[in-house]
Amino acid sequence: MPHHDLVIIGSGSGNSLLTPELDGLDVAIVEKGTFGGTCLNVGCIPTKMFVVPADRVLEAHDAHRLGVTFAPPTVDWPAIRDRIFGRIDPISAGGEAYRDSQEHVTLYRTRARFSGDRRLALDTGEEVTADRVVVASGSRPNGLDVEGLRQAGPDRGVHTSDTVMRLDALPARMAVVGGGFVACEMAHVFSALGVHVTQVQRSATLLTHEETEIAQRYTEVARHHYDVRLHTTVSSAEHTAGVWRLATEGPGGPAHVEAEVVLLAVGRRPNTDLLDPAAGGLETSDDDLLVVDDQLRTTAPGVWALGDICSTHQLKHVANHEARIVAHNLAVDTGRLEAAPLVVDDRPVPHAVFGHPQVASFGPTAAQLDEAGTRFVTKTQAFGDVAYGWALEDTTGLLTVHASPDGTILAAHALGPHASTVIQPLIQAASFGQHATEVARGQYWIHPALAEVVENALLGLPLDD
Repeated sequence: MPHHDLVIIGSGSGNSLLTPELDGLDVAIVEKGTFGGTCLNVGCIPTKMFVVPADRVLEAHDAHRLGVTFAPPTVDWPAIRDRIFGRIDPISAGGEAYRDSQEHVTLYRTRARFSGDRRLALDTGEEVTADRVVVASGSRPNGLDVEGLRQAGPDRGVHTSDTVMRLDALPARMAVVGGGFVACEMAHVFSALGVHVTQVQRSATLLTHEETEIAQRYTEVARHHYDVRLHTTVSSAEHTAGVWRLATEGPGGPAHVEAEVVLLAVGRRPNTDLLDPAAGGLETSDDDLLVVDDQLRTTAPGVWALGDICSTHQLKHVANHEARIVAHNLAVDTGRLEAAPLVVDDRPVPHAVFGHPQVASFGPTAAQLDEAGTRFVTKTQAFGDVAYGWALEDTTGLLTVHASPDGTILAAHALGPHASTVIQPLIQAASFGQHATEVARGQYWIHPALAEVVENALLGLPLDD
């Protein structure tokens, strides 16, 4: 039975654990899927590479407001798709080849589950043991428990984000089921590239976890570009002659959506059910996440976890941060680094939605602050009320900042061009505890840059004297 100093389950952020402090350890990496994990292969990176050409199409369409008119764009789907995966696939293959070439690293191209204390049963029938184990096996898209869709896959035109970006050709019609960030980004991409998109969302708005005004405004913009069905659920589905017919229930009663391709974007689930964690002494929470402490240790001695398998934040930047903590703590635990273990801190966790327009946020919404009984003040600044917003002819963008009455920045929520970049100064300010007035007045703000939205929002907060 092979024994290793360290076994890492998952090759996404887990692959970055092998810092110089751990050189020379006998390490095994277990990966059943494509090497490099979700973000590289089917998540953050390829989706944003698809968003860029989609944005260009809509920018060309909207340019008439600036006095410029373009001919209708021609979309070359194979060229778009192959440019993206022609860059990504070699990175994945190269990363795998590099690890496979390292003298002290063993790759197991299979799935693992716990069969005892730091003992793993591989799908190959082999078992391995280790002094230490790191679980970084991520999450996967949910299916939809609807008659007709349960067993359908890409061969019949039913996709998740794992497969939809590699379509052979653009369909005439696509039904997107879901209203979260994956659904909204993919609806934007395929609609902009010429597909007739119908998005089916069970709630009152898209992006329901965002600040209410932002969710409402994003939904309004989306409805100008494609068909959005709110308060609507899919009750059944049938596939005939290459076309899906989804039966729906909504405010107007029973209806249907017809499309050649169905994209299920109804959330993700951690891969804990594939691990048999109880057999290894690992406890799970009510939402199926591995339970970890502030050093990212599981309830089993010698076993750590990071990323989607243990975090409520399904975000690559969170997984990368956790990987740095685990790498440090492994070096301490093995005696290769004389230092105190690192712990997870309470810095603000931002996120962004690269739809149209962009959305970015960190911290609680106004409703959450009210529910918690937190005293706060608010300022909402329109993008169109600063000079560069005028230049863009922006009519929908806004930035909302929540702060305590004494000027501590609690949260920010943005919608508009480059929202994911515009919000970054506020993330930094909140992370370092800077006072709102200090941030607004303690530096020059480039005029007439879009960042003046941040300056004006901070200056407009009704703070206590």
